[in-house]
Amino acid sequence: MISGEAPRPGRLPGRPLGRMRQRMVGLMGPAFVAAVAYVDPGNFATNVESGARFGFLLLWVVLSANIVAMLLQYLSAKLGIATGRNLPELCRDHYRRPVVWGLWFQAEIVVIMTDLAEFIGGAVALNLLFGMPMLQGGVLIAVASFIVLAIRTARQRRFEAVITALLAVVVGAFLYQLLNAQVPYGEMARGLVPGFDGSASVLLAAGIIGATVMPHAVYLHSALTQERFTGDQEPRREMLIRAQRIDVVLAMGVAGLVNMAMLVSAASLLRGTGAEPTLHGAYAQFSEGSGPLTATLFAVALLASGLASSSVGVYAGQVVMQGFLRRRIPISLRRLIAVVPALAVLAFGVDPTHALVLSQVVLSFGIPFALVPLLLLTRRADVMGAWVNRRATTVAAACATSVIVVLNLVLIALVVPTL
Repeated sequence: MISGEAPRPGRLPGRPLGRMRQRMVGLMGPAFVAAVAYVDPGNFATNVESGARFGFLLLWVVLSANIVAMLLQYLSAKLGIATGRNLPELCRDHYRRPVVWGLWFQAEIVVIMTDLAEFIGGAVALNLLFGMPMLQGGVLIAVASFIVLAIRTARQRRFEAVITALLAVVVGAFLYQLLNAQVPYGEMARGLVPGFDGSASVLLAAGIIGATVMPHAVYLHSALTQERFTGDQEPRREMLIRAQRIDVVLAMGVAGLVNMAMLVSAASLLRGTGAEPTLHGAYAQFSEGSGPLTATLFAVALLASGLASSSVGVYAGQVVMQGFLRRRIPISLRRLIAVVPALAVLAFGVDPTHALVLSQVVLSFGIPFALVPLLLLTRRADVMGAWVNRRATTVAAACATSVIVVLNLVLIALVVPTL
């Protein structure tokens, strides 16, 4: 079990265990909203391309990235509960203004790249299902995300339920696909051994990490748990943090299994078939090799992912701007800022899978700027109080952050000469 603070008693005195469990279940939910970012259209693109081109080679990257994400999302959730503030707000409180403005600027780029992936993914899904032109599909996804966000405005718990339901659609689709694939389990097991096959596999590995360890999800999770903070009530805070541990393990575990299922399905059904390593190529090959139902479920999962993650992305954008700058802009304007770059890409006919993979590579550059402040703040007793990280937790998070930073430097060395 993930743990990052000093030991606490097994349960609160004077409260029946069954009732406590019921209350803890009621406190869960934020991690499932954050987990949507880990199964967004960018994940579809990177996992499909990885499986189609390299088979099971990068399965270990998917697994490792999700384990790291589990730790980091827990730290973000704990930060919101322990302090009653979210990560951007704490950065504004504790860092100098030039640093805060720099963090805000790169966070906005992260959010824009995230929205780019969500709109393109949703538009591709509508094109696959109904033959809708990509530009029209992007506009329809934008309108649908407004509806989902309106649900959040009315009631937070209902918003969490809708997002979780969309996540369940993605899980069900890939579970069916995996059960119908002839998976060579011996070869799959070898994919859990770390290794690369040339610079192209390193580039895809960076894309997988950028699609899995999502900076905007780190910012957002602290805000989601912050909303449940009710002041200096230690017993309630104890219960909240315990509930978030379970919430994170379950939600990130589900997201990790879905990502692995994506890659395994692509490696089993697309590798060696001559199919293009794109979303359209995957859809066509799934239809030919496994039947129309498998292909349709793939497109439905992509649509559910695009809709859910675009709504979560706009929410994260509000958290970023309000937290770093104390500025709140109308959600319609925020939505417009996100829509314009995505619709421009669709209007100019850029290959959607290529655009998705590149967006995830750009996202990987933003990861350190979210993780380093998270690590530095959660290790400070003056910020976290009794919930400060244990030394082992800080070391583990620091190692994960260092590996990601090094991989980003390698990625820059590989990509810049090709520009």
